Amino acid sequence: MMRAAGLLWAALWGLLLPPVTADEGILHASGSGVPPVTKDYCIIYNSNWISLPKSLDNATSRTLENLTSTVLCSSSEVPSGLMKDKAVVVMRGNCTFLEKARIAQSLGAKMLLIASKPRLSPLSDNKTDFEDVTLPVALIRYNDIVDMQLMLGNEVNVTLYSPPLPEFDCSMVVIFLIAVFTVALGGYWSGVAELENLKAIASPGERETRRKKEENVTFTPVTVILFVVICCVMLVLLYFFYKWLVYVIISVFCLASAMSLYNCLAALIGEIPFGQCRIACCNKNIEVRLIFLAVFCIAAAVVWAVFRNEDRWAWILQDVLGVAFCLNFIKTLKMPNFKSCVILLGLLLLYDVFFVFITPFITKNGASIMVEVAAGPFGNSEKNDGNLVEVPTERSAPHEKLPVVIRVPRLEYSASTLCDMPFSLLGFGDIIVPGLLVAYCRRFDVQTSSSSVYYISCTIAYAIGMVLTFIVLALMKMGQPALLYLVPCTLITSSLVAWRRKEMKKFWKGSSYQVSDSSRTPLLQDDGTPGLPRK
Repeated sequence: MMRAAGLLWAALWGLLLPPVTADEGILHASGSGVPPVTKDYCIIYNSNWISLPKSLDNATSRTLENLTSTVLCSSSEVPSGLMKDKAVVVMRGNCTFLEKARIAQSLGAKMLLIASKPRLSPLSDNKTDFEDVTLPVALIRYNDIVDMQLMLGNEVNVTLYSPPLPEFDCSMVVIFLIAVFTVALGGYWSGVAELENLKAIASPGERETRRKKEENVTFTPVTVILFVVICCVMLVLLYFFYKWLVYVIISVFCLASAMSLYNCLAALIGEIPFGQCRIACCNKNIEVRLIFLAVFCIAAAVVWAVFRNEDRWAWILQDVLGVAFCLNFIKTLKMPNFKSCVILLGLLLLYDVFFVFITPFITKNGASIMVEVAAGPFGNSEKNDGNLVEVPTERSAPHEKLPVVIRVPRLEYSASTLCDMPFSLLGFGDIIVPGLLVAYCRRFDVQTSSSSVYYISCTIAYAIGMVLTFIVLALMKMGQPALLYLVPCTLITSSLVAWRRKEMKKFWKGSSYQVSDSSRTPLLQDDGTPGLPRK
């Protein structure tokens, strides 16, 4: 079952989801009390219509006139002189945004806020028919207007501004630490398992017991190619049948992450020497603590499944389950040699680049298949018929996202943090795929007694690749396929270490649990007996 879940997940590797950008700004409201109470609210505006100041100091404050009892589709709806030199808020509906703006401007308003009960969406209208409209127009949540009155009273001054997004967010540091920690720990765990295998081979009495417990899956070059083909097929299927397959992926995530969390915690609990009471069940003796552990892991997955759309805290549980999944996968899936690592990482790099950068030239709407699957399709209920109001694109169903990423909310204050809860994201594949190479390097260190030089070098190379990814992300201001930087860094570094140590042939083909280099002591002799120290 774990292998089947792994194959389904393999199709989603390599995802580094790009952020969704919008014209978001901040409404700074202040009451008339002493000292004045202030609060910030989210607004959506169209930067092609009007540019807002980038800082609060450069913005002009206006007195707010609450006219949410009207939709302002006719100048006769409002008494003459009521809007003069004020910021006005009216309800959404019945006519276009710019029609409301033209009426407000003709009545002397200096700022127009349109309160919306549906979710906020980018403002769009035919500006060429309204060239005379120059006042700022912004969309605000109706609930925020109600909150503004409750918190600040009826006499409120408002200011609109749109600060630039920060070039760097501290959430990237958290993502970096999680990724490097997971890759390093997964590689180390794989090395520990390899050392136990070597000891079992050296001890005939333990060999059969170890074989029964062994759950590793070894990838051959043919399996690697099949693996990448499945990735491509699964991604295309998700592109066409997202609204059905997303629930399959969510179910697989719950199953695989619960099993992975159990395996990770069971390995830790196994090192605790007390609390090992057992009960007999089905002709087997089972540790009671492992039963409680299994219940806990299943409960964690179920809680995430039920509350997965609660962005305020569910991301923590998703990250914990995701890290456990990546750790277990890196430990379980074994690359037999560097040749298989090169094929796997190389093909998945091409897979990532093709579906991110090439598919926009193939699809009808010019969108990347990877981006479309990552963001999830929306049901389009847009209505734009003559002078009718333009209805926002609403979701045809609750928008489910693929749980194949590590998510950390952005920590720097900005308009985005007011309007939504934006996240920095890193796909599981950007951890697992290079992690398989790090794990192979660690096992090769164990097999050749090379003092962890391959493991440490490859882990450092992965960290450098992650830093490079974030630098390019900040410079280009768009999502990047992280494997484009991680794969060259890790493969080139591993190759240079093997070449420098004159072990390239052995590293390429994989060690057969023995060392022919006379300068080192083999762990095992040809007959399987432990090697003796050389004099």
